[in-house]
Order: sequence, then C-alpha cells, then structure tokens
Amino acid sequence: MQVEERLDDVLSRIRQAETSANRKDGSVSLVAVSKTFAAEAIRPVIAAGQRVFGENRVQEAQGKWPALKTETPGIALHLIGPLQSNKAADAVALFDVIETIDREKIARALAAEMARQGKAVRLYVQVNTGLEPQKAGIAPEQTEAFVRLCRETIGIPIEGLMCIPPADENPGPHFALLARLAGRCGLDRLSMGMSGDFDVAVAFGATSVRVGSAIFGTR
Repeated sequence: MQVEERLDDVLSRIRQAETSANRKDGSVSLVAVSKTFAAEAIRPVIAAGQRVFGENRVQEAQGKWPALKTETPGIALHLIGPLQSNKAADAVALFDVIETIDREKIARALAAEMARQGKAVRLYVQVNTGLEPQKAGIAPEQTEAFVRLCRETIGIPIEGLMCIPPADENPGPHFALLARLAGRCGLDRLSMGMSGDFDVAVAFGATSVRVGSAIFGTR
C-alpha cells in the first residue's frame, strides 16, 4: 500500500469513528507524525492533501520543515515531544502548536519568546495520566492549578490538553480522565490517540489524533 493510500485509510477510519461516536463529521483533525522521516518521505503526504504534521524534536524538525513550509503554505506544525527551555526560542519560531507544556519553567520561557518574537503559538498542557516516571507531563491532580497558573499568572493562552497513555494499559480510562480534566479547566481541545488507539480516542472526545506509523510505515 502506498503512503497516499495509507493516509486515505486513516482519514476514513477517523470519519468512521466519528460516525460511531455520534460526532459531527470533521470534528477530529489528523496530526500526521513525521518524526524520523526525511523530507522526501513527507512530500507525498503533503501532495495528497495533508496539512497538519507532528514532530518530536526541535532540532530534527529544523532540518526539514523550514523548506517544506516554504514549498507549501498553510502547513501547521505541532511539537508533540518534550521541550527543553533552551529550545524555546527555536520552538516558537518554527512550530504553530506546542502540545507538551508540563512545568512552569517551560511556560515562562515560551511566554517570553512569544512576546519577543511577536508570534502567537497555540499551546497545550501535557498530562501524565499514568504517572509514569519516565514520561513527561504534569500529574492529573495538578492539572487544574497548572492551567490556572499558565493563564492567570504567566499569561499564556492554553487551549487544550494532551496525553500519551501507558503502552501496556487500556487507553480508554486515560482518555476519559483527560476529557474530565479538560472539562474542569474549561478547555475543549483534546490531543489524544495514536496509530493503535485513535478510534478509541475519538469515542472519548479527541479533537485531534496523532498518527505516524499507520501513514508513514514502520520506523
């Protein structure tokens, strides 16, 4: 199966999941995760009409996306991997959405860079729903207070929450938890679900799903 066919298949599955969950057609957007893939592998996906992409590392994205974004206007690039404060300037310059805010230092660094560069980046808070020590994200019980800190004290506009459930657990309860937290925070954007579970995420209210291997193939 060619990459264009795999993209069509994923989009079709998203639409089917929307229908099954009694959700409006088009209410879930696809973030095509292009991490580790070179520009040559990404161009056919862009040519097929995909305009939203996700990358894990700032440095890797810098090596391919400035040229790709110049070639095709209208691309939205999401940072979906952990961000270090010393990369905040580069992240604000390149990315349109940063999904992985999980501590005050990063929030303040991004606020300063957005002000300095005069650029409004869409921001999400990453929640470590499984409390996994090796994984980034703020603890669920700290989420409401952290979102308030970002909005009211630091002055950055958080628009949603993101999570990556533990690989060996049923993702449903984690997606349900993220949806509850978003409701308590007054947020309506949920980034959750990957290649193996995005249909479940749609059922629990995901507004965007992050799919890589089902489109680009194995890494």
